[in-house]
Amino acid sequence: MDGKRVIGVDLGGTKILTGIIDRDGGVARRREHPTPVGSQEELLAGLDGSVEELLGDDIAALGFGIPSPVDQRTGRALQAVNIPLRADIDFRSRMAGRFGLPVGIENDANAATYAEFHFGAGREARSMVMLTLGTGCGGGAVVDGHLFRGWAEFGHMVIVYDGLPCQGTCTGRGHLEPYVTGVAATKLAQEAFGPAVDAHRLVRLASEGDEVARDILDGIGRHLGAGIGSLVNIFNPELVVIGGGFAAAGDFVLDPAREIVRREALAHAGDDLRIVRAELGTAAGLIGAGLVAFDALD
Repeated sequence: MDGKRVIGVDLGGTKILTGIIDRDGGVARRREHPTPVGSQEELLAGLDGSVEELLGDDIAALGFGIPSPVDQRTGRALQAVNIPLRADIDFRSRMAGRFGLPVGIENDANAATYAEFHFGAGREARSMVMLTLGTGCGGGAVVDGHLFRGWAEFGHMVIVYDGLPCQGTCTGRGHLEPYVTGVAATKLAQEAFGPAVDAHRLVRLASEGDEVARDILDGIGRHLGAGIGSLVNIFNPELVVIGGGFAAAGDFVLDPAREIVRREALAHAGDDLRIVRAELGTAAGLIGAGLVAFDALD
């Protein structure tokens, strides 16, 4: 491995995570700042400051993971979520011009998938799919060792015709997202137990043996399995990795998901499939942004 290092930037709706990343996935000088969301100008100024804090002569490139589908041809964020980044700005060229360095950009869930593939749960696989379950449902895929650069908005695959309204600004119905996220779990928990119970408390209740809590998580897992089954039939991965905060539900959700996947996946696709939890935690997006920077450099 060479000694080059890059700056990774994981841009979220509430915080900007930055760090210096090496080719082995090591993170140095990790920093966290609130995301300025008042305007695009404030956001860009905040990003500039976060990068400048880590700049040095040994920095070879910059990589950004952003909460938006990315047009890799134009360097634009096409539909940013929770941040004021408009599609009329060539984000990649703007950052390259500002800092005089090669710049890579990628959807944040794709970046996290990339990191888990190289340094986390997928490091011994050739093909994998990742789903992140948090406030929303994101995802990404690696096919024959290469990151799938399409939108990979897996949370918006339809699993129930005319089903629940989707979350946030999405106007669709029956998408995977409103059935499997921490937000979905909190809603179901509050309907069953009252307003004081959120997704984390729901998981604790299940671990204490509460049958209602276990039934709720079982239902979430079965919907998750329906989505995973479709992804397995499309990508034929060796491995499905589940990340995000709600992955803490563990086998209360994953066991019923595995059961449904065995039923829904084509036999040759699902026979040797493993469904596991992610390993890198909150560092995945940051490390993935660093990998995107190395791609821009190479």
